[in-house]
Amino acid sequence: MSEKKVLVITGSPRLDGNSDRLADAFIEGAVSVENDVTRFDSGRMNIGPCKACGQCFTNGNACAVSNGFNTIAPEILKSDVIVFVTPLYWFSFTSQIKCVIDKMYSFCESGKDLSGKECLLIVCGGSADESDYEGIATTYRLMASYLKWTDRGILKAMGVTEKGEVKNTPYIDQATEMGKNI
Repeated sequence: MSEKKVLVITGSPRLDGNSDRLADAFIEGAVSVENDVTRFDSGRMNIGPCKACGQCFTNGNACAVSNGFNTIAPEILKSDVIVFVTPLYWFSFTSQIKCVIDKMYSFCESGKDLSGKECLLIVCGGSADESDYEGIATTYRLMASYLKWTDRGILKAMGVTEKGEVKNTPYIDQATEMGKNI
């Protein structure tokens, strides 16, 4: 197994919550098999929505508006694997991680090829009803297909609401194994 450059993008604004713990577990697994991992916690960064200004990559940065996306964009370009880790908000991604996803438009707008990457989704939520995760899973799969990325899987950590509750579930071990198997 060769070393991969892995980018983990989290979307929770809550520090040390269930998403953070799942991201930590995934990273532990990925690093244990000698992958190079970079992490960005978009939920705690200043990343605004795309303004549709059409000025992508015109000032040396992915986004003409100065914000945290410009620190993530170079990592997206050079990573082999992109991992999205987010709580489930209204059947989808948090708005914080969605800002990163929306600003990935800058790569398409400027003709930068992102194809050939691998991707994973780790999502957690209070609902134990698997159908509540269909919206985020569909969006993730459509995004992967559009970007010509290889979907390496989805982990749905269901039924975890309280901060840190996920630590007492099998989902932590599953996230670690996902990291080991990328």
